[in-house]
Amino acid sequence: MTAAALTPADLLRRVRLVELRARRLVEDLLAGPYRSVFRGRGIEFDDIREYQPGDDVRSIDWHTTARTGTVQIKQNVEERCLTVMLAVDLSASGDFGSGPQSKRELAAELAAVLALSAVFNNDRVGLLLFTDTVERYLAPRTGRRQALAIVAAILGYEPRSPRTSLSNLLQTLGSALRRRATVFLLSDFLDTNFDRALRLAGRRHDIVAVSIADGTESHLPDLGWLVCEDAETGELLQLDTSDPAVRHAFEVERLARTDRLREAFRRAGVDTIPCETGRPYQHALLRFFEQRQRRR
Repeated sequence: MTAAALTPADLLRRVRLVELRARRLVEDLLAGPYRSVFRGRGIEFDDIREYQPGDDVRSIDWHTTARTGTVQIKQNVEERCLTVMLAVDLSASGDFGSGPQSKRELAAELAAVLALSAVFNNDRVGLLLFTDTVERYLAPRTGRRQALAIVAAILGYEPRSPRTSLSNLLQTLGSALRRRATVFLLSDFLDTNFDRALRLAGRRHDIVAVSIADGTESHLPDLGWLVCEDAETGELLQLDTSDPAVRHAFEVERLARTDRLREAFRRAGVDTIPCETGRPYQHALLRFFEQRQRRR
C-alpha cells in the first residue's frame, strides 16, 4: 500500500506496530550499546571571564590573559545531549519489495529503532526526507512523540519526485545542521557522483550509512524475456534473462557498483550498517555498536 492510499487509521495502526517492534528491540538489546557509544560531546566552551579566587588554575586562558593584562579563564559547560539526524531516502526505488516488506517500510522500522534509542538516551532526534531534493524536515527534539512523528512521516509522506540525489541531500546537511551531529543516512544508494559531497559532509558530521537492499536485487533470475522499468526515471529496458551472458553482465555490474560504494564509504570515513528486507537487522546494528565501542 502506497503512502497516498493510507487512511489516517491505517497510518496510526502501522506506526504503532512499528513502534512496538522497535521498542522491544531497543529495550532488550540496543539501549545499553547505544548509550555506551553515543555520549554527547562532553565539555563545550561557553565563555571567557575574569579569574576569581577559588577557580581552577588549569582553566586559565593564557592567550586572553596576555592580551587583556588580567587573568582570564575559560568557562565551559557540559553538553549531555547529542543531536541525531535521520536522513531517509524516499525515492521511488524504495517502494520495491519482493516480499511482504518494502525497502521504505524497513527504513521506517530502522528509523524507529534509532529514534527510540536516541529518545531513551535523552538525545535530540530529527528527520530529513529526501528524493532529488529535501522534501520534509523535522527539527531535532527529544521525547517519544518525536520518535512517533518520525515514523509517521516516513510511512505517510507522499514524495513529490521519484528520483534520488544524495549530493543535494549531503550539501543540505550543512545548512540544516549548524553544529556537529550524528547522521544516519538510510538509503539504497542507487545513485552516482556523490563521493565528494559525502567526504565534505563527513568532515563536519559523524555520518553512518544504513544501506537498505532487497534480496532479489542481488541476482538476475532466469525468467526469459522481461521488460524492466526504472522506478525513478521511467526508462524501459528489455532483457533476455535466459541468456547466460546477460546474467553475467548483470553480476559484473552489480559487483562493480558494490566495490565503488564500499570505496566511497571508506574514503569518506563513513561507517556502514547493511540491512535487507525480510531479514533480521538487529545483528547488523549490534555489530555496528560493537565496532564503535572497540574504536573508543
